[in-house]
Amino acid sequence: MFEFAYPYLFLLLIPIALWAGVSLKKCPPAVTYSAASRLGQIAGKGAELRARIPLLLRTLALVFLVIAIARPQTVDVSREIKTPGVDIILCLDTSESMLTPDFAIDGQAANRLTAVKKVVRDFVKRRENDRIGLIVFGDYAFTQAPLTLDKGLLLNLIESLRIGMAGRRTAIGDALGVAGKRIKDIPAMSKVVILLSDGENTAGDMAPQAAAEALAALGIKIYTIGMGTEQAGARELAQIAQIGQGKYNHASNTEQLEAIYKEIDKAEKTDAKVKEFFHFTEHFRWFLILALAAALLEVTGLLGRAIP
Repeated sequence: MFEFAYPYLFLLLIPIALWAGVSLKKCPPAVTYSAASRLGQIAGKGAELRARIPLLLRTLALVFLVIAIARPQTVDVSREIKTPGVDIILCLDTSESMLTPDFAIDGQAANRLTAVKKVVRDFVKRRENDRIGLIVFGDYAFTQAPLTLDKGLLLNLIESLRIGMAGRRTAIGDALGVAGKRIKDIPAMSKVVILLSDGENTAGDMAPQAAAEALAALGIKIYTIGMGTEQAGARELAQIAQIGQGKYNHASNTEQLEAIYKEIDKAEKTDAKVKEFFHFTEHFRWFLILALAAALLEVTGLLGRAIP
């Protein structure tokens, strides 16, 4: 980022401009020369301009000097997060039923996964200082993204989610199990799993309640979100949230889904200690050089000197 350390010093340009204007009016475009007989030879069409060149050079020198003392600089800012913050694992259902088009975005019909992707992207953007991971589940569960602070990478992976990428059915227990493995050994102020599904457990090797109990024993809080106009799996998801000391919510439209993620966002806030480092690259030397060059040209009269 380019900026000036002391931009208020540009106010000095005002008196400089006034002085230059008054000087131009006071000084007639004449050339003083001792030999009047040769005046006609040295005064050509550019005589008027040459007479003003010393004043223009002096003005330029002053302008460049003002720019230099205003300290033009390039600033690079880096940030170091001193507090671990909250670790969040997002478990997203990509089973076949998520293709149901019973949601809407900006008045246009959308399937459940499309609505989830939009809302989850906004959630990730708000969690600037927290590590977030992504688990995808269907017939089986796998890690799409480990816990990371790289929000750009995470947003790209969320955008790439597709129906059926983990199979057609719903392995909720396995998704919780994979989430627990990813988060249990990493130090953090708070550990949270947010599981979203539009159905009940129909696949996988691990029972959802048993998986929830294992996560709760590790101090991992579980939020669950049920999607869709029907209440399939609501009881199961509510039990998982209760075991995990979290909360169950149901969303039948995009607005409700957005409200749920915003509620979780507020509930799991942390005051991360962030230290900023500012790196400055100064550019005033170039303008000092230009000011000196203009002053030297005025003193030596190289530009204002007539050619006989």
